[in-house]
Amino acid sequence: MLNEININDFYKDINNYDLIIDARSPKEFEDSHLPTALNLYSLNDEEHHEIGEMYVQYSKQNAKVLGASYICQNASNHLKTINKLCSLGAKIGIYCARGGLRSTSLATILSITGYRVYKIEKGYKDYRQYVLNYIQEFEHENFIVLGGNTGCGKSELIRKLSPSLDLEGLANHFGSTFGLMNGSQPTQKAFENNLAYELQNIDEKSWIFVEGESKRIGSVTQPSLLYSRLQSSLRVEITAPLEQRVKRILKDYINIDDEYFFASMNKITPYISKNSKLEAIKSYENGELFKVAEILLVDYYDKVYRKPKKIDYIIDNTNESEALLELSNLQSKLILQG
Repeated sequence: MLNEININDFYKDINNYDLIIDARSPKEFEDSHLPTALNLYSLNDEEHHEIGEMYVQYSKQNAKVLGASYICQNASNHLKTINKLCSLGAKIGIYCARGGLRSTSLATILSITGYRVYKIEKGYKDYRQYVLNYIQEFEHENFIVLGGNTGCGKSELIRKLSPSLDLEGLANHFGSTFGLMNGSQPTQKAFENNLAYELQNIDEKSWIFVEGESKRIGSVTQPSLLYSRLQSSLRVEITAPLEQRVKRILKDYINIDDEYFFASMNKITPYISKNSKLEAIKSYENGELFKVAEILLVDYYDKVYRKPKKIDYIIDNTNESEALLELSNLQSKLILQG
């Protein structure tokens, strides 16, 4: 059974699909995609380029015939993968760039095979417009923003609280000069797609925990509406002893390599004293990472941290269990207050 479905109806039911297939090329998929999708391409990168060039410059007919040939070959391989993931009769969503030949071809094959297939009418292009509209007008307004000096354990608290929005996790960035040590960041499109997906899975009336971040988180930017709402939300300042803070950031920085360390130290030169910078470098070269972390926390991070004028609560995170309990109690209090 093959059905065409508009993006609004598709997204309302997105968590009820057994499998969502992105039929675009791997390069398109890597740039950005629906958060839950699996890339089972109709044409790989080389094939996609070849067919596109042939269609525009030489022969539309030959391009269609060759493209269909490639699609059949790829579909043959993908069917084996799909069979392992889904039984016949499973509900499968599928899309390509604009809802054209690539998704239609694979969707038809899957439908004939015995799957319940729903093809997004206008493909990924329509989905992206849906996301852009959503992040400009979402209705969530109740946020509990956690702030505090680097190493206070805000991220760890966010990941253990519910519901929560882990902006650092979505951006794959620690939110500092040394923030890229967690690997490369997603594209802006991918960040927005994942953010929209996370928000849509949270009830609009909920009080949501989120860490206070700059508008720019590394190379990605928070949507203006979200950033604006977080600036005016309830603010909780998290504190913790220096020794605990050092131990926390050491977990993140333990695998740092020389090139990245020295490049990051050069970036912060305008914000740290010459003596502190030299001491940090010397400690790094001696393998004294605890000392490096301590210097960076005291002489760099703490000095550039801008404490907001408005702080509603201060919660100490020396004991994480107690801090989590205080935050949960605060959330419950806010829910009761309506």
